[in-house]
Amino acid sequence: MRRISLFLFLTIVLSACGGHADKPVIGISCGVTSGGTSQLAQTYVESVTLAGGIPVIIPTVRSDGEAADLVALFDGIIFSGGEDVQPSIYGEEVLNETVKSNVPRDVSDFALAKAALSLKKPILAICRGAQLMNVAMGGSLYQDIPSQVPDAVVHGGGAMHKIGLEHDGFLYRIYGTDSLSVNSFHHQGVKDPAPSLKIAARTPDGLVEAFETPLVWAVQFHPEKMIHEGDRSWVPVFSEWMKGMK
Repeated sequence: MRRISLFLFLTIVLSACGGHADKPVIGISCGVTSGGTSQLAQTYVESVTLAGGIPVIIPTVRSDGEAADLVALFDGIIFSGGEDVQPSIYGEEVLNETVKSNVPRDVSDFALAKAALSLKKPILAICRGAQLMNVAMGGSLYQDIPSQVPDAVVHGGGAMHKIGLEHDGFLYRIYGTDSLSVNSFHHQGVKDPAPSLKIAARTPDGLVEAFETPLVWAVQFHPEKMIHEGDRSWVPVFSEWMKGMK
């Protein structure tokens, strides 16, 4: 039954793609509740639409095969925010009680990430998505920044802080400035960067706030939340990422 539902979903998406050949179709990963309900903040959908794309929520998957079938449909993939990545995936024990994971979501997101990288689909990774992609490419995470980086700036809780941009990074190419003020809703972050990634921004405490590879743009903050709150200056993160997809 699940396979039939997925293939029905594929048919619907393919039909939608055919009617909008000039717009990139963007798949967005979603969360899953303990009761099995898929969920995603509307802010991601709004941001893709404002940037000129067609947003499609990707249902959670249980296998590499399902992931490959779905990912093949899209021009690009967004990995959204959410719970902590399981430490066991990057070879660590759970540090403390602040670490909250969602096993079905990890299974789905890592299968989707593997498929997206294999199929060479452009990826925009946001907050948990950035952590996911770092781990998927061979890196590790700080499980709890307040416990592991005592002198860090305030991360999480919606706090705003400055980030410094690397001049050869994608954020500098978009904004042409040395620093930006961003929001923060995380308590985890990149510890050991994956070998293939290039750092694009850091906070004053040295923690990674953005990175890239030829396929991936990743940010630790939430540009879609700032867009939803009325700051349209963050739309280019999405529109520049989508440029050239069609």
